[in-house]
Amino acid sequence: MATTLKPADPNQLRDMVLFMASKKTPAEIVGAGTKRGLGRPLDLDYRIETGALAGIDLYEPEELVMRAGAGTRLAHIERALETHRQQLAFEPIDYGPLLGEPAGKASIGGVFACNLSGPRRVKAGAARDHLLGFVAVSGRGETFKSGGRVVKNVTGYDLCKLMAGSWGTLAVMEQVTFKVLPAPEATATLLIQGLDDRRAIRLLTLALQSPHEVSGAAHLPAGIGAGAAAADIAGPATLLRLEGVPPSVEARVAALGELIGGDGIDILDGAASLAIWRALRDVLPFAGQADRPVWRLSVPPAAGAGVVAAIGAQLPAEAYYDWGGGLIWLMLDRRADAGAGLIRAAVGDVGGHAMLVRATPEVRASVPVFEPQDRAVGGLTRRIKEGFDPVGILNPGRMYAGV
Repeated sequence: MATTLKPADPNQLRDMVLFMASKKTPAEIVGAGTKRGLGRPLDLDYRIETGALAGIDLYEPEELVMRAGAGTRLAHIERALETHRQQLAFEPIDYGPLLGEPAGKASIGGVFACNLSGPRRVKAGAARDHLLGFVAVSGRGETFKSGGRVVKNVTGYDLCKLMAGSWGTLAVMEQVTFKVLPAPEATATLLIQGLDDRRAIRLLTLALQSPHEVSGAAHLPAGIGAGAAAADIAGPATLLRLEGVPPSVEARVAALGELIGGDGIDILDGAASLAIWRALRDVLPFAGQADRPVWRLSVPPAAGAGVVAAIGAQLPAEAYYDWGGGLIWLMLDRRADAGAGLIRAAVGDVGGHAMLVRATPEVRASVPVFEPQDRAVGGLTRRIKEGFDPVGILNPGRMYAGV
């Protein structure tokens, strides 16, 4: 069993990493530990948990900026923002229910380290686009920082973009600064039933290309329910979300309904709209089935239906679409290889990529979890890793074997 180290302050964190580096002893880096089931499994003698590096030490609602310890719970961040009717616009995913962990336990450092973004990414961008700055400890045991409290403060390399999505393999973040945005006063979701996948994606594309500022565009095929939070919604159901001040939302609902053909459209307001998008964000349609692998596929939206059809022709599969068809959540029956070969061939044919989100540790150790890299990109990844973590002590092999 791994020895767990819990630094109480940034100095202890630096000293722990420095000690690990001096002994060339690797350690697993986690925040709240809710995403340990993501990525390749690690079996190391030490684990560093940053949960004690918590607390909001700067929040300026009028400047739309917040700074917090990396171990601060996401739920705590969101409660603080709600008091000023603000939000994390990139709508971070809570993977807890999908991975068999409690909901609401994720840390803000983990959110940015894994670059987790929800349905609103089509409008607001990814988590990395909202990270303004950070303080971290490299694998050399050196504390460094990048960015600050404003958006236009980057000179040289934008390390925020590099750190977001690095999964704790380059440095241990101790503090993050990020932008926040006003929460919408009203939300409404247009629900269109009965469309097949291809027709639904064409409609989603039409809506996203319109001037009506769609902030969510998803499709549940036949047989897919939205999960416990919105159990009365079942596919085939095509969903378009509009947000803003009430008069604007009302006008855009009418205009968008006319654009896509107003007959047979239901409108979900308020709590019902919030519930369906929360369910899709957190992949609740596939929660509670831990023995079945789940994939996250990123493809050109126009190719999404064809990719799902190609996979479904060879393996029993369930899927639903987000980001206008560009993001596919796919669940298979239990298989020794989680269908990796077939899935990577299907997404590769259209220039996409795939990540294995849920599988047993044995499967995650035997097949690539993240999209395999070609020789040039793999070499660059190794050189970046060596630059930040020369002896390879931070989450070694979490993303790619040997890195």
